[in-house]
Amino acid sequence: MRAFAQLYAALDETTSTLGKRRALSTYFRATPGPDAAWAVQLLGGGKLPRLVNGTAMREVAGVLTGYSAWLIEESYAHVGDLAECLTLLVEPFAQRDPRTAPEAGLRDWVERIREIALLPEAERRNWLADAWLSLPGAERFVLNKLLTGALRVGVSARLVHLALADASGLSVERITERLSGKWTPSADAFDALMTEAGDTDEVKASTPYPFYLASPLEGDPATLGEPSAWVAEWKWDGIRAQLLKRDDRVVLWSRGGEKLEGRFPEIESAALNLTAGCVVDGEILAWGTDAPFPFVQLQPRINRLKPSARLMAQAPVRLLAYDLLELDGIDWRARPLAERRSALARLLQPFGHAATIALSPSIDFDDWDALRARRGEARAREVEGVMLKRLDSVYRQGRKRGDWWKWKVDPHSIDAVLIYAQSGHGRRAGLHTDHTFALWQDGNLVPFAKAYSGLTDAELLELDRWIRSHTLERFGPVRSVQPVHVFELAFEAVQLSKRHKSGVAVRFPRILRWRRDKQPQEADTLQALKTLAGLAHGN
Repeated sequence: MRAFAQLYAALDETTSTLGKRRALSTYFRATPGPDAAWAVQLLGGGKLPRLVNGTAMREVAGVLTGYSAWLIEESYAHVGDLAECLTLLVEPFAQRDPRTAPEAGLRDWVERIREIALLPEAERRNWLADAWLSLPGAERFVLNKLLTGALRVGVSARLVHLALADASGLSVERITERLSGKWTPSADAFDALMTEAGDTDEVKASTPYPFYLASPLEGDPATLGEPSAWVAEWKWDGIRAQLLKRDDRVVLWSRGGEKLEGRFPEIESAALNLTAGCVVDGEILAWGTDAPFPFVQLQPRINRLKPSARLMAQAPVRLLAYDLLELDGIDWRARPLAERRSALARLLQPFGHAATIALSPSIDFDDWDALRARRGEARAREVEGVMLKRLDSVYRQGRKRGDWWKWKVDPHSIDAVLIYAQSGHGRRAGLHTDHTFALWQDGNLVPFAKAYSGLTDAELLELDRWIRSHTLERFGPVRSVQPVHVFELAFEAVQLSKRHKSGVAVRFPRILRWRRDKQPQEADTLQALKTLAGLAHGN
């Protein structure tokens, strides 16, 4: 744990991407496989089971220190990061000399956490108290980060892959491919990851390819050249997924590297009729008679490991496929898109256009003005816009600009009033960067959305200072503030929702601008948003 804590500190102390990459590669070269494997897992987004929630962690700190609950809450509000706050509070009560404390590796701590997670809560709390008192401050801090699930230190999965490539001498593409799908951290897995002959037949059979991601098109599509060099498709609003049919076995993987086994049985069943040795890239959608349902209708199925017959009837799904990555066991990614798409059409032709697995249709257009007009149909079609792909493009890894573009429709926007604020996490700890907004209804402000991004650093600092001096009430880390500031919020979609108290759910809300020119009474109404939801979905 000591070496990982030192790595975490090195990553946290620099904003230089190159500096982080060097620190990571140095760690991977010097660290034993069991610990290095878990560092890959955790820094890449993996999480450990929660022993106790944040409230219980504060209660354990109160028992250890004798501090009252209000003092701990005030300390948390001041520090802004729970892991750091608890580390500092416990420090004066630590019992052991860090220089003589027995060293346990990262894997050892992970295994302890997983074992303790199975015990009754009282035993988990006792274990946590003992761990806090026995660990040096830096390691206690990292333990708290692991337990709160907030191990954010400015490191992306891509940066981890680059560092692993530096340390191993392999290409980053090969590292990324080996880590695609479900990677189980272990000494053997890390050794296989870092060696030339690390692939096994079993791993190959169930491992997806790294996804190729489109870049946002913000200018005029005419800058892309001749329209005849491109194919256009609808940008579906669903779950990006790869469907693998290898050795008579069907596996579905999400873009986030999650195995979707059992969640969409109708797709898995249909895929049994595919040719063996193929991999298809596409989008899982909730689908009606001839059009997709809003994404909110798909959401209940995402985390349901075994959907009921009723849920499957309420939200039937299909996979619209738009790329072919493997055929007859041969990797097709280096072939041009035109060839891949033609083969995909032949592969899916026996299924029919209305099948559970079908080809994502292309959009006919002769010039860019015609495509612009078709893009105007996007909202009515329940899609996010248009995809543009160069016909001679290969299937690459990650977000490589030039060949694939997403031309999304302009977002919805609405003017709302800031009513609550909360401190952020990681590098935003101590700044009130998590904001709650409200709209008017019958003379009252009703909260409807939270937004965490969109302001400049200077605006965040200015707003944070204002929040601290204009707080009305405090509820732990949350502050209610004077409702005087109006912000224009953007969002991708809006849906009437019984699950939300406001009656409306918005997708991907973010701040467009601070409307200093508007008074709070000029903000929009909740009814206006509900009307927009009805119009957007034909209600």
